[in-house]
Amino acid sequence: MPSTILSSREFNQDTGRAKKAAAEGPVFITDRGRPAHVLLSIEEYRRLTGQGQDIADALGWPAGVEDVEIVFPRSRDLAGGADFS
Repeated sequence: MPSTILSSREFNQDTGRAKKAAAEGPVFITDRGRPAHVLLSIEEYRRLTGQGQDIADALGWPAGVEDVEIVFPRSRDLAGGADFS
């Protein structure tokens, strides 16, 4: 994934170029030679922030696992007295 570096002036003068470059990879926008901002495509932003994913996707579980029903026992059914014999 190629990245692009643009000065603030270049970004202001040609935002179309910046948007096209963001489709290919991150665009770093500098102020006085120092990175100040990053422009990303919405798809890359969502991928990085995990938006639009359900928990099975986020954990990398295989498709169809969300159809499995899990029954957890109640905690009071698990508790019992200690056997010291």
